[in-house]
Amino acid sequence: MLTRAGLPRADAYKLYIFMSAVQAVALTTVFTINMVYQVQQVSLNALQLVLVGTTLELTAFLMEIPTGVVADVYSRRLSIVVGFCLLGIGFIVEGSLPLFEALLVAQVIMGLGYTFLSGATSAWIVDEIGYERASGAFLRSSQVAQVASFLAIGLSVALASYSLQLAIITGGLILLVLAGLLALIMPEQGFKRQANGERETWQTFRATLRGGMRLVRARQILMLIIIAMVIHGAFSEGFDRLSTAHILQNFELPPLGQFNEIVWFGIISAVSMPLTLGATEYIHRRLDLSNGRLVALTLTVVYLVMIGSVLLFVLGESFALILVGFWLTQATRGIRNPLMEAWINLYVESDVRATVLSIGGQADAFGQIAGGPVVGAIGLWRSVRVAIACSTLMLLPILLVFRRTLKPPPSPE
Repeated sequence: MLTRAGLPRADAYKLYIFMSAVQAVALTTVFTINMVYQVQQVSLNALQLVLVGTTLELTAFLMEIPTGVVADVYSRRLSIVVGFCLLGIGFIVEGSLPLFEALLVAQVIMGLGYTFLSGATSAWIVDEIGYERASGAFLRSSQVAQVASFLAIGLSVALASYSLQLAIITGGLILLVLAGLLALIMPEQGFKRQANGERETWQTFRATLRGGMRLVRARQILMLIIIAMVIHGAFSEGFDRLSTAHILQNFELPPLGQFNEIVWFGIISAVSMPLTLGATEYIHRRLDLSNGRLVALTLTVVYLVMIGSVLLFVLGESFALILVGFWLTQATRGIRNPLMEAWINLYVESDVRATVLSIGGQADAFGQIAGGPVVGAIGLWRSVRVAIACSTLMLLPILLVFRRTLKPPPSPE
């Protein structure tokens, strides 16, 4: 089948894997050195570092549901293309102007881009190839993305060694090229667009949104998943925004001959990837993703390891110990993401899938908005080390949530 431009439509499964790989290259090119850029070149303090992230998440919080409904009512493909365009533009703005105010503007643009992508990508692939095959695609794409990210670390370090700004701008340009390619060859056969008369009214938006909210309220398991996402968001904002500052401020990076300290952040990013790749491959082969209770049990173990590894990172007194803690934390978070995505898809139907996923994204954003500024203020008042330790304590209640999901349903009378 051909596109309107006369080009052949791509196979949905292969395109999803390719899209994940290119996205991983772009994001790794930026994020390997992004926090170094913000700490060293833009000279942000602990509170400003968190406020930059909070601006991103506040945008996501406000726009997650509207953009998810757009993907359900109008087009998954359109939502994905727009999302990659906005994300690319946001990176270019951030890299072009090393100012706190410019970073805030860039976060708004990127936050909007993330919301167009968050529910639409997984909803699109489930619609195109079905849940059973898509659940395997989630894990496989995660593995391919890990390999792509590993290879992209070298690109990021090479560019950043010349200019931190150049690495960030390059990541943005890659995403713009990806958006253009998807606009030309991306299929959308499984999605049924609403009739024109319905699409052009807010009544359809409200009805789809109400359907997603009604489903979450009616199913206890979905409500528990949403609560878990809020808790994870409260933890992740502090760790993500302050971990690089913790390394730079509290430890002297060992010399690497003629190379500068940027190479250390390439090494730090690279070592966690084989761990994540091996763990996701084991899960792909062994775990029955159609068994919701088994997925919840696996996530419980993942979070126990995550809590311990973050404590090792923040409490370790040697550079070697904090590296081990950081690598284990990143590995467990890499395992967690595809498991959560597969888990929530078990309980939603196609017509509200993107909306419910967007509600989950909004829950994560709410957690980051609520927890982030508190952690940043603690970092400014006390220290970055104390702030990260407090963010770890925020993660503890998630174990109670998973314990609740593991309880067997009551026996019918």
